Amino acid sequence: MSYSDSDSSSGAGDYKNLKQITRERLLYEMLRSAKMKDSKSTWKVLIMDKVTVKIMSYSCKMADITAEGVSLVEDIYRRRQPLPSMDAIYFIQPTKDNVVMFLSDMSGRTPLYKKAFIYFSSPISRELVAHIKKDSSVLTRIGALSEVRFLFFRLAIGFITDNGKALEDLFGDEENTRKRDACLNVMATRIATVFASLREFPFVRYRAAKSLDPMTVTTFHDLIPTKLAAGIWNYLVKYKSIPNFPQKETCELLILDRSIDQIAPVIHEWTYDAMCHDLLNMEGNKYVHEIPSKTGGPPEKKEVLLEEHDPVWLELRHAHIGDASLRLHEKMTNFVSKNKAAQFQHGSRDGAELSTKELQKMVQALPQYSKQIDKLSLHVEIAGKINRIIGDQGLRELGKLEQDLVFGDAGMKDVIKFLTTNEEASRENKLRLLMILAAIYPEKFEGEKGLNLMKLAKLPPEDMNAVNNMRLLAPPSDAKKSSAGAFSLKFDMKKKKRAARKDRIGEQETWQLSRFYPIIEDLVKKLSKGELSKDDYPCMNDPSPTFHSTSLAASIHEAPVAHSMRSRRTPTWARPRASDDGYSSDSVLRNASSDFKKKGKRIFVFIVGGATRSELGVCHKLTGKLNREVVLGSTSLDDPPQFITKLKLLTTHELSLDDLQI
Repeated sequence: MSYSDSDSSSGAGDYKNLKQITRERLLYEMLRSAKMKDSKSTWKVLIMDKVTVKIMSYSCKMADITAEGVSLVEDIYRRRQPLPSMDAIYFIQPTKDNVVMFLSDMSGRTPLYKKAFIYFSSPISRELVAHIKKDSSVLTRIGALSEVRFLFFRLAIGFITDNGKALEDLFGDEENTRKRDACLNVMATRIATVFASLREFPFVRYRAAKSLDPMTVTTFHDLIPTKLAAGIWNYLVKYKSIPNFPQKETCELLILDRSIDQIAPVIHEWTYDAMCHDLLNMEGNKYVHEIPSKTGGPPEKKEVLLEEHDPVWLELRHAHIGDASLRLHEKMTNFVSKNKAAQFQHGSRDGAELSTKELQKMVQALPQYSKQIDKLSLHVEIAGKINRIIGDQGLRELGKLEQDLVFGDAGMKDVIKFLTTNEEASRENKLRLLMILAAIYPEKFEGEKGLNLMKLAKLPPEDMNAVNNMRLLAPPSDAKKSSAGAFSLKFDMKKKKRAARKDRIGEQETWQLSRFYPIIEDLVKKLSKGELSKDDYPCMNDPSPTFHSTSLAASIHEAPVAHSMRSRRTPTWARPRASDDGYSSDSVLRNASSDFKKKGKRIFVFIVGGATRSELGVCHKLTGKLNREVVLGSTSLDDPPQFITKLKLLTTHELSLDDLQI
């Protein structure tokens, strides 16, 4: 099998991030290289299966694919028109069904295409290669047969393996060893292709299974990270025989599961990205908004994608909603101050300060600036809608209670008080509050106590299932100590509140409700410093003892951490400079590539059972702080409603389909 000679590991040459490498591998190493020297055909057909088409769509736009000479994209399982004068590129999984379909296309006297360039998304078995070689008529029509080892789905600052049912398959109470092993095997295969694609060979660290004593039986749940680490390691060892694959460790991989942090998937997260997906009923990254009709009629509905091509989204997605709103107002003000026509309209207001909404209407009335202002107006509308929902649903009070619970500043009495005085709170918000309570005080939901809480919250019985299923995600030590913990609490005369987090030392919240942080933030920091416990997080590579203290961490120079001051306005050092057009950021548009030229070795964190947008945000933040690209991987990326629905499915035999709505 062929393999590209390009070197993209984090220890070589000019640094390229995950986004750049994945895009280049698909567009240049695969699509651009698929051409015979004597071929007169300019255009090609791209044929994919249901998995590889998703891989391609996560990394490339249709315009990118067309620019590489692809005029038609086809599904391998659909009936296709013969195009005997054109070459075809097959980007497919190495399955028997796919190989049979390919042979059907290219065998016989009248093949569908002139030449076929086959790129398998992961290693192909010898049996399937032999099956292809059997057909002599096909062999002469093959221009390339290669393994690109690309079986993951890229996100903005991470990737998913698209195992959407991993939480149900691995954490559910149904004992199905075959299904669980199959799920982990698919996961391991796809994760391994990340490192094959990047030419990275990681130190593989994982959360170890813990037993309180030798008599305690270790469950399958306890062993999920261990089993996955072993599966990934088996693939990586095989990859070492591939030309140009690193022979020594170049990066670090930390394998965790959802039990490491039960709170992050359900707590209200206050970044712009998380709020958009949590509160606006978006379908994926698609947002539907209304724009004024050009004919003077009723407003028209328009679909937009909140993705990387939008510079405003790129700049604000990880900002606190308060910070994002302030920056948007400043950008509008900046646009008006540099626009003579807008200043003329503003002059009629006798110097009075305009609101963001008024500024938006003003610039929309200037058609010559419509292209510049479209993106900015869109985000002004979105931020305004989010702030209205926050007010209407009383989320500030709820958010403070959630965070106080997590940090041990509130307890059971505060939750009861909230439920009795906020009966108008939505069903979902009350459920999420009780799920946070259950993660911190699981004994409060045993027997009648749990039923009484659900009655107080006026929640239906099916919601109790989501709360009860939090126990299936409890860390191994917590699950085994739950009964003992509940017993000892009865004799704690002071009845101290329990904290699930400690406040970060040396960091103050610039914005209200920015106190919460996911557990992976602490773990990544410790990993980067070489302080992560080798007992709790052992290494598959079994390196020398110096690895855990000096070898990798010492080679990384951490960027200095700026000190923040508590204020309502973002400090000037944290605020990107506005460019002349009033909406794009210098740092985003001009320095995006240079930011990665001097990065340290990558850190990969993989969470089995779904990741959250707050965890994506943490990896984005730590990439800057640690001067190392922190890449988050997971089986899926879940917003709170999705996670709650999945949690209910962990004991699906108790539910009907009608129960799954929250």
